[in-house]
Amino acid sequence: MDFALCLLIGVLPVIVLLFVLISLDSYKLVHPREVLRAIAMGSLVAGASYLIHLGVMEWTGLEARTLARYVAPVIEEIGKALLIIYLIRAHRLAFIVDAAIYGFAIGTGFAVVENVYYALALSGSHAGIWVVRGFGTAIMHGSTTAIVAIAARLMADRSTGATKDEDRGPRGAFAGSLVIFLPGLAFAIAVHSLFNHFLLNPVLSTAGALVALPPVVFAVFRRSESSLREWLDVGFDADTELLELIHSGELSSTRVGLYLESLKEHFDGVVVADMLCYLRLHVELALCAKGLLMMKENGFKVTLEPDVEARFAELKYLEKTIGLTGRLAMAPFLRSGAREVWQLSMLRQ
Repeated sequence: MDFALCLLIGVLPVIVLLFVLISLDSYKLVHPREVLRAIAMGSLVAGASYLIHLGVMEWTGLEARTLARYVAPVIEEIGKALLIIYLIRAHRLAFIVDAAIYGFAIGTGFAVVENVYYALALSGSHAGIWVVRGFGTAIMHGSTTAIVAIAARLMADRSTGATKDEDRGPRGAFAGSLVIFLPGLAFAIAVHSLFNHFLLNPVLSTAGALVALPPVVFAVFRRSESSLREWLDVGFDADTELLELIHSGELSSTRVGLYLESLKEHFDGVVVADMLCYLRLHVELALCAKGLLMMKENGFKVTLEPDVEARFAELKYLEKTIGLTGRLAMAPFLRSGAREVWQLSMLRQ
């Protein structure tokens, strides 16, 4: 087989599955630009892993087969998981839906670079090799990384509550902990190592990976959309109620209003007034973001309100006037978990 045909069989299946996954996202949470960026990051991990493999073989004298079965799965899955860790800590993965897409995209980038290398090295090899690499190895890379991201996001949600998310700090103390990444990472390494052992006929192993891994990712992906829809509905109602209270002047009778009133003992009255303005703007932008997602889900053309940029500018100005101490004082009633941070970031983009 020539280079072009080898490459086509080697990369087309995983790319097609990635596009299917993206098309299933009713809310279009991940911008195409971000998908390409995730693919590029996975490609860089593939290049770095190759260099590490060469160094390990030279340093230890391991045979290629031993490296592929026991060492490469650890190095490669940790490398891809590091990108997931970065994305979750940066509040880029707020839902299981976008975690699955980012994870599969990273794995796709890794698989593309790996199979380009093998297409150059093994050009002219038997078609069966490329069936295994394209429908087995490549899809395995995408699926295992998606599972790492899904498991981490799921553990973060269950640990802190799907509505509170990571309110333990601006970065989320629990999301920053490596504990949430270990189960998914251990599973990914085990699957990768098992696949590389080819305990069954390679074609049967490929068929097993194709039948088992993508359906798991797609099933979790579809179920998670209902959770996202519930968050949208509950959050939209809560934000609407709070905004109505602010505009009606009845906020003072609520817990939030009483708390703001108590802050007058520690902050100047002007600062407390700025806090109220900050809360109003924050809720308005959160409602705008949720409304945008709802419009996307229902197939409406999305257009932002013309004053959104001005609101963000005012929000940034108020952050400076309130100061760090003031923002910390607002933390008990100002939701700032991963989903809340993500929705404002999405609105800016």
